[in-house]
Amino acid sequence: MSDENQPLSALPSTPPSTPPSAPRSTPPSATGTTPASDATASASGESERPLLYGIERPSDLRKLGRDQVEEVAEDIRQEILSRVSQTGGHLASSLGAVELITAIHYVFDTPTDRLILDVGHQGYPHKMLTGRREDFETIGQRGGMSKFLRRTESEYDHFGAGHAGTSISSALGMARAKMHQGEDGVVIALIGDGSMTAGMAFEALNHAGDLGEKNLIVVLNDNEMSIDPNVGALSSYLSRKLSAPMVRRMKGWAREFLSGMPGDMLHWARKAEESLKVFFSPGLLFEALGFRYVGPIQGHRMDIVLETFENVKQMVADGSGPVLIHAITEKGHGYGPAEADPLKYHGVGQFDVDSGKFAAKKAAHPTYTNVFSDTLIQMARDDERIVAITAAMASGTGLDRFQRALPKRFYDVGIAEQHAVTFAAGLAAEGMKPVAAIYSTFLQRAYDQVVHDVCLQNLDVTFALDRAGLVGADGATHQGLFDFAYLRMLPNAVVMAPKDENELQHLLATAIQYPGPAAIRFPRGSGIGAALDPDVKQIPLGEAELLRDGDDAAILAIGNTVHPALEAAGELAAEGVSSAVLNARFVKPLDRERILDLARRVKVLITVEEHSAMGGFGSAVLELLAEEGVVMPVRILGIPDELIEHGESAATLGIAQIDMQRAVRGLLSESRGADATRGD
Repeated sequence: MSDENQPLSALPSTPPSTPPSAPRSTPPSATGTTPASDATASASGESERPLLYGIERPSDLRKLGRDQVEEVAEDIRQEILSRVSQTGGHLASSLGAVELITAIHYVFDTPTDRLILDVGHQGYPHKMLTGRREDFETIGQRGGMSKFLRRTESEYDHFGAGHAGTSISSALGMARAKMHQGEDGVVIALIGDGSMTAGMAFEALNHAGDLGEKNLIVVLNDNEMSIDPNVGALSSYLSRKLSAPMVRRMKGWAREFLSGMPGDMLHWARKAEESLKVFFSPGLLFEALGFRYVGPIQGHRMDIVLETFENVKQMVADGSGPVLIHAITEKGHGYGPAEADPLKYHGVGQFDVDSGKFAAKKAAHPTYTNVFSDTLIQMARDDERIVAITAAMASGTGLDRFQRALPKRFYDVGIAEQHAVTFAAGLAAEGMKPVAAIYSTFLQRAYDQVVHDVCLQNLDVTFALDRAGLVGADGATHQGLFDFAYLRMLPNAVVMAPKDENELQHLLATAIQYPGPAAIRFPRGSGIGAALDPDVKQIPLGEAELLRDGDDAAILAIGNTVHPALEAAGELAAEGVSSAVLNARFVKPLDRERILDLARRVKVLITVEEHSAMGGFGSAVLELLAEEGVVMPVRILGIPDELIEHGESAATLGIAQIDMQRAVRGLLSESRGADATRGD
């Protein structure tokens, strides 16, 4: 990167006093990186202890000389590669933030000075420096280390990070709290450029600038890419910087004109170039919001990063905050395969570090996500009114396939779920049929828009809620456990869930053809292997499916709990218990007739859902029974009233097949006991 990318106001005009550290002597591997095993080998045959291994907390890092900090950063990069290649996790984002995070912990007095990370995808260097290096072998596992940041995990995790765009708001709140309580220390928010497309990031910047918050530092990690390629005018502006052809041409004209002039005109040419640079700088935007802008700087040059952070620290001490540091980084930096394909290496499973090849996976059934995408493409080819919308998750929702097939009817709005929903409402108001594919947990961010802009106007918007239910290693911030509850209460809304990937096709068609707000939720991962019908058909609104009849008990199941319910009924039949199984399909509207018929014929009833037990499908059934005056033993099987961490499964949360069998046996036993008591 050229000198024009040195910080505008933080770096001195003279070269930094400390030159960059020399590269490590170990030769790089075929991937362009230095394997951790090679980096620690010594002539004596014993392992040379990396500097990182002596760091249990940032105060240990601060005992090192500046010339050693770059070595620590390289240790971290190699350790991340070594660990994540075995466990899986968020790789490319963390590799790209190594220098920034290492320098922050070195220059600032953490944890007195607060470091707040946005999302948490870039958090692995932070975890390495705060005593959790050995915990990486448990990442994403039940009872192990979180993939994201949790306040309960470390005193250095000051704010939970899972949804994008929250860092500046929370950091500003903490800075204000320090002011009110008379405490020392600054607060640093590290936010990626993808998260800057979230509206609340700019709301926070505007508020911080208005307050003139002197103890706030925002570090914009500009790697020109979020999970999916960034979209939007702002992202384009940050990415273009000074590379626009017009800017280059103007600079060239200035040099050409002034180079032939006598005297020290070359000096003035450089001054003119710098003035032009400032004019076109993205700093104008942040300065207008009340921030001192510093940058852009080279985010992988440790000497530059350290010098900049030290100067900014002094600026803040002198009362010149708030400050925004604009750092240019590369996602996946230091690992060739991730640099070449950062999207592929964003969230990874096990892979071979030297080759970059991922561990072979057993052939799986089609994923729910891909079945959704393929069905949507098929329907959109037959109906030109159908358009697809995603909020920066094209690949995660399968809409990258739609984009390739029908690019003119595909919209990626960036990390802006609120806008996505109201944008869809606008499309629907003019006769289009928008399908907004959003993870269940992320739709929560746009609840007001779902209520006021879609449901209260009864607009024809379909919400495809991917990652509904349990999400495994991603944990509490990504669990999709509340959508039944927050959607079924809304007027005009239809809410449904398929029992398998084949039924997903048909319910998607039902949702799209319904002339009002409709939501279909489906889980992460592969289907059960159900054969896919060649022709997609609509299912009558609110019609449940009686899969098995019985006289003793009724299991009312929805979504991916239906097939386990059938297996439970089979096991109960072997014990002499006759159990009906109803595939509800719809949470709203319920199939009142079928549910009431079963309730009046059987002795006990259970409901089961991979959703919160409060307010969901089971609650809807209880409301129906109460309304109709049906009194009987009922048990709701669902997710307990607690935040479910990573690694939990149906088997550990009481909604598996065996739990259904146990619930039926228990209710029948209680019912017989009650009958016997009444007989006495």
